[in-house]
Amino acid sequence: MTGATPATEDRLAGRLWLKSYPAGIPAEIAPLEHTSVAGLFEESCRKFASKTAFICMGKTMTYAELDRESAKVAAWLQARGHVKGDRIAVMLPNVLQYPVVTMGILQAGLTVVNVNPLYTPRELEYQLKDSGATGIFVLENFARTVQQVITKTQLKTVVVGTMGDMLGLKGHIVNFVVRTVKKLVPEWSLPGHVPFKSLMASTGDFKRLDLGLDDVAFLQYTGGTTGVSKGAVLTNRNVLSNAAQSQIWLTAAYKMQGADTSNILYVCPLPLYHIFALTVNMVMGMSEGAANLLIPNPRDIPGFVKELGKYKVNFFPGLNTLFNALANNEDFKKLDFSALMLTVAGGMACQRAVADKWEAATGNVILEGYGLSETSPVAAVNPPGSTVFSGTIGLPIPSTEFDIRDDDGRTVPLGQVGEICIRGPQVMAGYWNRPEETASVMTPDGYFRSGDMGFMDDRGFIKIVDRKKDMILVSGFNVYPNEVEEVAATHPGVLEAAAIGVPDERTGEAVKLFIVRKDPALTAEAIKEFCAQGLTNYKRPHLVEFRDSLPKTNVGKILRKELRG
Repeated sequence: MTGATPATEDRLAGRLWLKSYPAGIPAEIAPLEHTSVAGLFEESCRKFASKTAFICMGKTMTYAELDRESAKVAAWLQARGHVKGDRIAVMLPNVLQYPVVTMGILQAGLTVVNVNPLYTPRELEYQLKDSGATGIFVLENFARTVQQVITKTQLKTVVVGTMGDMLGLKGHIVNFVVRTVKKLVPEWSLPGHVPFKSLMASTGDFKRLDLGLDDVAFLQYTGGTTGVSKGAVLTNRNVLSNAAQSQIWLTAAYKMQGADTSNILYVCPLPLYHIFALTVNMVMGMSEGAANLLIPNPRDIPGFVKELGKYKVNFFPGLNTLFNALANNEDFKKLDFSALMLTVAGGMACQRAVADKWEAATGNVILEGYGLSETSPVAAVNPPGSTVFSGTIGLPIPSTEFDIRDDDGRTVPLGQVGEICIRGPQVMAGYWNRPEETASVMTPDGYFRSGDMGFMDDRGFIKIVDRKKDMILVSGFNVYPNEVEEVAATHPGVLEAAAIGVPDERTGEAVKLFIVRKDPALTAEAIKEFCAQGLTNYKRPHLVEFRDSLPKTNVGKILRKELRG
């Protein structure tokens, strides 16, 4: 290791965080049982054939049905001339078509390129051209976006579906409401496209290919919140390893609660095209024969709460903004959470104020985790059985190593802030067609430089302090926006908070705080006085601006970049 001392190497070899693992959690995952994600899915469909795999808008799909429908997709794609390694874009929200299409693409030996359905034409054109996708599955709601860019891409196969395609007779009603009542389908024209229902009426068998651990399963594009979006190349090994790593944690949680694991229900409010839901909900969920309750529009909080009231959810993955919105909803607080065994936060920092509200509403302690598209995504999480919200991202998961390094690549002492670097089987193969970008984030000894700043304590727990690029420099002192936001969020009159750095003649930069009020009477002066109680002078907000809402990505991350203008 570059610049590392023998003592440092000894510490890493010993992986001090293993001492903090609950009993029964191994340091390493077992050898992988499958050579492809498609193979895992196929075995799950056979093993759990009669069990429910996915639920959406009241319609259930068993594992046997998923197997049958996805095989049609695989056979059709091969018949269209798509060959192993071709990239196929999936531009779908959380509807039953998503698991069917994704499993079918993988079974055909192709690579899934997940696309945010809410992309603008510019964003879609960039991703389709960068990935070289030759096919796309899209919902009619977003077909107009494809229409606007298709002539600039390599697309030769376009499949267009509807919200109601897999909902049986109810689907006709859903489509009528979506098209006519809510007017959610802009006019579009894609000559030569194939309706999803026509594809599903086709016959034929697909040819099973020899798929290996190093074959590419997904091109998972980074959010692009800090620069140009890049395709993280995730192999079968990456995704299968991460599902196995996460499963160890989940199994330990079940055992601690003496849970009946014969019928586990996950809620899936995060979009499956996002790496968190893709791996944790779909891949890991299917590996254990769980059912996933798909939520097509989690921003409709009243509708989401109404749906939750119909089921006894056992596992709730989500992120800070979603937990915050739910915990502030009075109807949500009235739900029965007796079956809820595990709540895991990822995607962004979870604030203590939000965790406290969640625990008060559900009786469940949020276990905060950490990961990135480049790590498939899970790299660290708090131990199952935690009785208090730790404010950290927890411990590296099995077969994963963390090292905190300075700008010169040297390991920093415990407790000192540096860049979080990660090594493990879930770390991507690189960025798609970007060798220079790959080289800039991968160290010679195989660590991925995350761009996140944090420190490790003497028990192996890691605390994120912020993104490297979001750091604010006030009179030579580093100010981490998460810390300012965490303090502001504890004010009872604050619903959401975001901090950025703005130019200041006296200090170079000053902290500006954006607030969404819960209490309409809340003033800027009151916020400043409140923050002064918890933050040293240079960290306090110099400017406060009230907004009705904060800009977010489709999965709920606050876009500081847009606030900076």
